[in-house]
Amino acid sequence: MEILFRMTQAMSVFVVVAYICCKSPLLRSLTADAVRARDRVYLYLVFSALSILGTYLGVPVHDAIANTRAIGPVLAGIIGGPLIGTAVGFTGGLHRYFLGGFTAFSCGLSTTVEGAIGGMVHLYLYRRNRSERIFAPEVAFITAFCAEIVQMGIILLVSRPFANAVTLVEVIALPMILSNAAGAALFMSIIRDQKNTVDRIGAVSSAKAFKIAERTLNILVRGITAESAVALAKIIHTETGVGSVAITDKEKILAFLGQGADHHIPGNPIASSFTKEAIAENKVIFAADGKERYVCPLAADCPMTSVLVVPLHIDNDVIGTIQLFEPRNKRFLNMNKTLGEGIARLLSNQLLLARYEMQKNLLVQSELKLLQAQVNPHFLFNSLNTIIAILRIDAARCKDLLIHLSNFFRKNLKRAGDLSTLAEELDQVNSYLQIEKARFDDRLAIDVDIDPSLLKVILPTFTLQPLVENAFKHGISQTMGQAVARIKAFRADGWAFVEIEDNAGIFHEKETDDGHGIKIVDRRLKGLFGSDSGISIACVPHELTRVTVKIPLEAQAA
Repeated sequence: MEILFRMTQAMSVFVVVAYICCKSPLLRSLTADAVRARDRVYLYLVFSALSILGTYLGVPVHDAIANTRAIGPVLAGIIGGPLIGTAVGFTGGLHRYFLGGFTAFSCGLSTTVEGAIGGMVHLYLYRRNRSERIFAPEVAFITAFCAEIVQMGIILLVSRPFANAVTLVEVIALPMILSNAAGAALFMSIIRDQKNTVDRIGAVSSAKAFKIAERTLNILVRGITAESAVALAKIIHTETGVGSVAITDKEKILAFLGQGADHHIPGNPIASSFTKEAIAENKVIFAADGKERYVCPLAADCPMTSVLVVPLHIDNDVIGTIQLFEPRNKRFLNMNKTLGEGIARLLSNQLLLARYEMQKNLLVQSELKLLQAQVNPHFLFNSLNTIIAILRIDAARCKDLLIHLSNFFRKNLKRAGDLSTLAEELDQVNSYLQIEKARFDDRLAIDVDIDPSLLKVILPTFTLQPLVENAFKHGISQTMGQAVARIKAFRADGWAFVEIEDNAGIFHEKETDDGHGIKIVDRRLKGLFGSDSGISIACVPHELTRVTVKIPLEAQAA
């Protein structure tokens, strides 16, 4: 019992040392779910030192040492795997071997084996998809308990004289098994608590960052401006609770909120060397107490003594900064430092998406302008000539045709939206067909068959007009006999289909690509509804050409 008591005292010292180590940056790698190559070196050095310390904290017994040396290699193996565990065990065992005694070799060997046992437990948990159990104190207790039993067996098998080995094991077995198992469990409990603390802080930081990102999503649609910067600074200041928040572009302060706002005036040029360096080198600058202490260049009595400057950038092009300040009587929390960096990354991504959306909208507008400009200019001349010819014989019909022509061009020029309904598309196409019907007279038959339930189906603006015009330009106008133009809308297999068909059957892909109209319409359909939608073309030479538009049925106007 005396040995157990003295080893418990030694273990207490060991646990205190372990607690101090776990609070140091050296063991931050233990909080990670995956141990990186660089961290393995830290694990080896730290746990080897702890293993050797366990020997020095031991109790001399019969020319041997009752110790807590096993805690280091067992935990190293559980956390870092067989290689780390064995390496730590070998190092601790080698140190014990050179201390001498009749158990020098057996203790050196057993310490190496104990590290390997911890590594086997690591592999077992990973292969059973139970890696979360690695940091469980009960796993450490059971592993160390079993490893110490193995050590006692090795001492009996290897140490000579055998009688001395038996006597030694009878004295040290229970104290060493209990103290090492309890010490390993306590040490792992400390590591687990540290890990949970880091995870909890990380979760809080991530939650705040995402909340800020969510609140600022609509603000950043137009990029960083003086107005959006003020709103952005208010949100960040509220969520982080720091002393002050500043937003700048590359040249001047856009917004400043909090302490020091009396001399950090929006609109003034950037004065801080830290901000200039962050912008010039596109890097995060943190200046707090110490050599890099922040000193305000604008006012000697400025309360701010620490700052985090994080660049905002789009595709590595710095467009400004976010700055978090703390006053001299308040420590800059690591959580706020991490949070500030995370906020900047999220906002930079939002700005990139905003720019992408803006460019996409510009592309859509350009495509609409191109489709509008592609209306065959000969159509206008042919229409006017047709109306002039009819004017001599049928003034009333001439009036109707002028109304259709006016309606066609009004809709062609004023439809600036991205989307329209099938009914709106058909209205414009109908004006076009009526004018072409007058032009071809009895030689053209028009057949329109539309399922009324599909009239509210959504389409990209100018979907049907280019297709109908293409049917006339490259099909019907080329025929010498009776011409037929058909437009049909129907539903099948959960999709809406619109067919534009002519009976010329002289489709040539290279001809229809001249203005890229069909390609633009197909790309816009796929961009809006997915790759399963779009345009397909079927042609039976000298019989028919059919262009089919495929749209999801659920795309309906309210």
